[in-house]
Amino acid sequence: MTDLRSSEPEENKLNELRFSHAQSYFDRSVTIRLIIGGVFALFLFLFLHFRESYVESFELGSDAKKYLVSQVDFVFPDEEATIILKQEAGRDIGAIYRIDEDEVYDQVTDFQKYITQTEEGEELWSQVAQERDFADLALALGLLSDGLRESRFTDTRTMQRIDELPPENTLHSRDFFVFLPSQDKTTVKLPDRFWTMLDKRVYLDQDIPPAIISFIVNYFAQKTWQFELDKGDEHTLRKLVQSHIPHKYTTIRAGERFIDQGEQVSARHLSMLQAMKATLNANRNLLDPLTIAGSLLMTFVFLVVTVAYIRENHPDIFFSNRKLALLSTVLLLTLLLAKLTELFLLRNNSDYLDLVRFPLFVPFAAILLSSLMNQRIAAFAAIFLSIIFPLALAIESIPFLVINIVTAMVVILCTRTIRRRKEVFVVFGKAWIASLLVILAFNLYENTAFSLSFITDLISTFIFMVLTAVLVVGLLPILESLFRIMTDITLMEFMDPSNELLRRLTIEAPGTYQHSMVVGNLAEAAATSIGANGLFCRVATLYHDVGKLANSQYFTENQLGGVNMHQLLTPIESTQVIVAHVSEGVALARKIGLPERFIDIIKEHHGTQLVYYFYRKQLELFQGDASKIDEKDFRYSGPKPRSKEATIIMLADSLEAASRCLDIFNEKSVSDLVEKLICQKTADGQFNDSLLTFEELGIVKKTLVKTLLAASHPRIKYPPHHPGEEG
Repeated sequence: MTDLRSSEPEENKLNELRFSHAQSYFDRSVTIRLIIGGVFALFLFLFLHFRESYVESFELGSDAKKYLVSQVDFVFPDEEATIILKQEAGRDIGAIYRIDEDEVYDQVTDFQKYITQTEEGEELWSQVAQERDFADLALALGLLSDGLRESRFTDTRTMQRIDELPPENTLHSRDFFVFLPSQDKTTVKLPDRFWTMLDKRVYLDQDIPPAIISFIVNYFAQKTWQFELDKGDEHTLRKLVQSHIPHKYTTIRAGERFIDQGEQVSARHLSMLQAMKATLNANRNLLDPLTIAGSLLMTFVFLVVTVAYIRENHPDIFFSNRKLALLSTVLLLTLLLAKLTELFLLRNNSDYLDLVRFPLFVPFAAILLSSLMNQRIAAFAAIFLSIIFPLALAIESIPFLVINIVTAMVVILCTRTIRRRKEVFVVFGKAWIASLLVILAFNLYENTAFSLSFITDLISTFIFMVLTAVLVVGLLPILESLFRIMTDITLMEFMDPSNELLRRLTIEAPGTYQHSMVVGNLAEAAATSIGANGLFCRVATLYHDVGKLANSQYFTENQLGGVNMHQLLTPIESTQVIVAHVSEGVALARKIGLPERFIDIIKEHHGTQLVYYFYRKQLELFQGDASKIDEKDFRYSGPKPRSKEATIIMLADSLEAASRCLDIFNEKSVSDLVEKLICQKTADGQFNDSLLTFEELGIVKKTLVKTLLAASHPRIKYPPHHPGEEG
């Protein structure tokens, strides 16, 4: 029996029940341990190396609580300056005129009448062309009238803006002419240079005799024209010019203050912050040897501290590859979750990053490790992650550190009571309430309590908690199955009476099932009294005798009608049948996939005890000559109990069976029986590997006596009921 005052922490022993004592090659291989450490170190290096630069965020429209100075030279897209440039460009666009379409139509009609109905026109036309040239005349006249309708007139500055537009725009400079009609005249004569330009534009590549073209152009050049404003083209041109104004980029020098304390935060300020952050990230050359060396050194420091802590305080984890793999998996999942969330918030064009000021990642790892391993390693992981995240994530370090540690500690403290998967949501609900207090404290510091930012903080943390709870509920069974871990949630599921083995026990070995139920109650009470895992004792005891299903009729509790099957067997054969229920139980448990810790209880609940009844029978056959008997043939194969829970189950199992033979059942007789059983097992060395202290053994003894007496309390004897009597 061991005194735990010089041993490892009590909680480590308690949580060891989640894992089997048996170690496979994977679990003990040094090579695999190095691979696990190498993979974890690699991912930790990548997480620390590829980090975003933190720039303090401000809420749009709020008053800046402090001034902000540029950390580096940077340029940013100055939207305000760009808007001013666009407005100036829009003001450069002057009035645009066009010839009244009715005027064009009237002038064309007058020309046709001139050459067909007047002597002067007919004479001039006859000098230019023959009868057959009327087709060329019609074509030339149509092209000219179209050109007049398409022509636009404006000032020099507007024309310059048109010339600056790219060729693919809808307005072409060839249609525009620098000319503004006089405002005090109803009709205006167009200058000669316009007709020269129009001639070249409309008759280019046309097979029309030059004389005809000259005749038509000279006629129309002598006319006066009526103009009108073209509001449509003016609006279109203004939009085109403004749309092609490039973004204005403004330079901010390092050390320059660009947000003053008390200044209202504008979109321009936020644009500066984003640009400065992008510049900081770009300046941090990830391929630079010094940068890589810094990340490697930081990874080495964290790795050494972690390894030293685990080796010193949790050697059971350090020397178990399965536990190391589980710890590494949970930590890496948390790092991955944090990085993906950060990338989503940073790469998204919305204002999500400004809304999520208090991201909660650490409670995710805390509840998984607390449920799957133990609370001490969960607390270490919470501190480890709370230090790592501010170094590698674009977050405000102090609020993140405080709120994540507080919520993680609440989660760790509340996880001890989790028995069902839905209780995970209750735990995270308590953590969210704790986070509310932290958020309120920080908002009171900033004098923003009950403002819009306070409401968004509450909502964002609530969403984090809900999503984390859903993720944990989904991951827990996967991790339990993958790493063969038994949590309290798993234990509760194994208590389901519809379980295959329990259902078989109730039908095929009802006596054994009732015995297991009583032993379970005794063991649970005793284990709880010393802080051991009472739930494990209760559930494991339900399965500790499943091997009796193979030959249930050979065990007293299942024998009905007074028929004793051992009368047909020799003592050594009877011993073999009795002892075989352990190996049969192990085989059956492994066949249906019971947890290894249940199998450990099946092996250990009898230890290497002597099957004394049949040993004495065999001794009688040899007239008491013990030298002719091999005592090993009458002992269980073991091993001896190696945990507090296994020791308690052994005592409860023996006590329940032996108490049935007591002639007088009271506190003294039961106490004497317990004392006798403890002395026998101690003398037999059954407690040599146990973790129980003498003080705990005394508490267990008292609890067993009290519980057994309570379960077997006397009943009032009712008088016989005679026919005809009332009642």
